[in-house]
Amino acid sequence: MINEKMYGLGDEPSVIRELFAYGLARKAEIGAENVFDYSIGNPSVPAPVLVRDTMEELIAGDPVALHAYSPAAGLPEVRQAIADSITQRYDFPATAAHVYMTAGAAAALAASIAAVTHPGDEVVVVAPYFPEYRTWIEAAGCTVVEVPASVPSFQPDVEALAAAIGPKTSAVIINSPNNPVGAVYTRESLEALAAMLRAKEEELGRPLYLISDEPYREITYGAEVPWVPALYARTIVCYSYSKALSLPGERIGWVYVSDTAPDGDELSVAIAGAGRALGYVCAPVLLQRVAARCVNEPSDVAAYAENRRILTEGLASLGYEYVEPDGAFYLWVRALEPDANAFSERAKECELLIVPSDSFGVPGWVRLSYCIARDTIERSMPAFAALKESYDN
Repeated sequence: MINEKMYGLGDEPSVIRELFAYGLARKAEIGAENVFDYSIGNPSVPAPVLVRDTMEELIAGDPVALHAYSPAAGLPEVRQAIADSITQRYDFPATAAHVYMTAGAAAALAASIAAVTHPGDEVVVVAPYFPEYRTWIEAAGCTVVEVPASVPSFQPDVEALAAAIGPKTSAVIINSPNNPVGAVYTRESLEALAAMLRAKEEELGRPLYLISDEPYREITYGAEVPWVPALYARTIVCYSYSKALSLPGERIGWVYVSDTAPDGDELSVAIAGAGRALGYVCAPVLLQRVAARCVNEPSDVAAYAENRRILTEGLASLGYEYVEPDGAFYLWVRALEPDANAFSERAKECELLIVPSDSFGVPGWVRLSYCIARDTIERSMPAFAALKESYDN
């Protein structure tokens, strides 16, 4: 018989994906230039030239060697290149044995959650949060515990997190720079979080793991993004090149287990075991090699910074309330009515595709993904004006 739980996941609607699909259909009907699609975080900045050059060089080589299996955890030289980059960039001694290559951050997170939890455990998340966290936590047989971020800063509320952590808690997931808000967690916030987790470990007599989801690490506008393993030993970093190198469809990323974790060697083996159990072995080998070559290639943040400026200035002039993003490429905007879903539906009437906040675990906001063409943002301003007028009249 079909697994009903898996059927439910397959049949369950994703607001983001539904909006994206609606946008594709609507563009076919009235022309792409007439639809203002802020729904999905699909980078519009091209991949760096080094990515293309590396791919062309690799493809010109021996095809048998190029497309052969790698070890389950990834090519040793690739894992070493990533460990060396971590050591160099963050002055933090990292070893290749603690790096596990994955098909993007999704596989990294799912494997990490599975490695540190048992059915019946609880995993704490900071709301608003990426909706798939719930899917991966519940797939591991665990319960999601939502803790709202502090408003208006959207930094972690450390006191509330402490109150939410109990005997069943196995891990806390953080995401900075944050999707959907664009907040970057400050060093002060992360140090307070780390101190609280250490105190809670002692109080509860069990390890507490901090899973740091970091696909937007390279996309910031001047804010520091602290290296979390330097602040809390039992940290697992989940990373993806989807945003850093504009390669979302190629699915390449990694897990790094802090070398300072007391059980780091065992935890690395457990993540490898979780990858095996979930089928996340031998990440795409061509992309592994590309990642190793481009591991320190800078991201083109300038285009996103300009989009952020145009969008925030335009919305501010129209009277919209939003959170100024310090990183990523999302703008968190206050809906013009309490029901964010209704607001998103009304926006469609103006050909604006914006994601309601309920799917991220909080009411009353919408997310705008501004990793789109600058021209689209500029041409969307009359539509935002019309949407605002529809509430003012």
